[in-house]
Amino acid sequence: MDFRIGHGYDVHALGEGLRLVLGGVEIPHTKGCIAHSDGDVLVHAICDALLGALALGDIGKHFPDTSEEFKGIDSLILLGRVVALIESKGYKVGNIDSTIAMQRPKLRPYIDLMRQRIADAVGISVEQVSVKATTTEHLGFEGEEKGVSATAVCLLKSF
Repeated sequence: MDFRIGHGYDVHALGEGLRLVLGGVEIPHTKGCIAHSDGDVLVHAICDALLGALALGDIGKHFPDTSEEFKGIDSLILLGRVVALIESKGYKVGNIDSTIAMQRPKLRPYIDLMRQRIADAVGISVEQVSVKATTTEHLGFEGEEKGVSATAVCLLKSF
């Protein structure tokens, strides 16, 4: 059995009056992500981790922000396509561990639903998906509420 580890990172600026979607969950807030797709930084970081584990490039290579096909798309759809690609290469997801950095709103009430939506999109159990959230103690662009970032790592195993 072959194992692969991947790491992903994504960031989006925040803008007034836009939807905030994280982990496939729309979260009530005055600001949302400025993006071509739905701007789900968490799912984008997970996609990059999965792609990176097999050296398949990044999310922009597979789903360019210049394509009308992906304008406003639900990022969970993109995640499903990434998983299909991973599986076509003979791998399945062992686990995902991720972190969102954002000053507000508090994300704890939404984390269980995020984990479930991600697990469903990937085809694994919720116990294989970790989502954590942190503030940056008012430091940096996240702390100044100018943007949100997410990191993810994953383990892939051959089948």
